[in-house]
Parts: sequence; structure tokens; C-alpha cells
Amino acid sequence: MRESVQAEVMMSFLVSEELSFRIPVELRYETCDPYAVRLTFHLPGDAPVTWAFGRELLIDGVGTPCGDGDVRISPADTDFPSEVLIRLQVGGDRALFRSSTAPLVAFLDRTDKLVPLGQEGALADFDAHLDEALDRILAEEQSAG
Repeated sequence: MRESVQAEVMMSFLVSEELSFRIPVELRYETCDPYAVRLTFHLPGDAPVTWAFGRELLIDGVGTPCGDGDVRISPADTDFPSEVLIRLQVGGDRALFRSSTAPLVAFLDRTDKLVPLGQEGALADFDAHLDEALDRILAEEQSAG
């Protein structure tokens, strides 16, 4: 059975040091992909953008700087961890968000109640979906090559 946790969090989209604006950001966690969290935002005039990254990265990033790839999460101020910075980057395109810590922790607490951290692999559907996805990728590669 597919279950999910969803939350809408108001975050500041930081365009520059002088310019930012608040937008609603959807956070979503689904049992069919138990290791990932999805963050979706919609800037005026653009299509919605969704990023998927590790739930554990978000958990760790609330308290300490982490991530060394396209997603980096850290407390905005390590002395007062009341806000979190989420940096997303692909090539030259970047997005930086600032969020209060409390709604992120509340969301993560709800995900942990659905699938406790460390128990993701116990979901039977996950292995089936992974096998299915790998078979599809291999079939696409073979038909393209």
C-alpha cells in the first residue's frame, strides 16, 4: 500500500543578498521511495520544479552542514539553528531557500512515524520497484545501443 506524508512549508527564496521572497514549498515523502524526500516549488512564470534527495540528508542538514553534490543543507547559523538553508544546483542553475527549522523537523517526524529511519529496506515494494526500474533502464539501453 502506497502511503505518503506531505507538508507545505513557507520558505524564503533567496535571489541575492538584497532580494528574497516567500513562496510555498511542498515536501513529500512516499513509502514507494522510502529513502527520498521530494521538494517542489513553483516560481511565478515557471513550471513547478521538483527535487528528490535523501531523507537522511535533510535530517542531518537540520543540525549540521552536509551534502557535497547538487543538494547542500545546513543550519543558517550554527549557534542558533532556528533556520535551515537548502542549496540546490545543477550546472550553473542554482536555488537557495531559507526555512524555519520547526516545520522541517515536524515533517521529518511524520516521515519517521510512517517509516522509521533505518527501516526503509524492510518495505517489500521498494525492492520490486527497484528491480522494475533497473529492468526498464537496461531494456532502454539495449534498444538504444
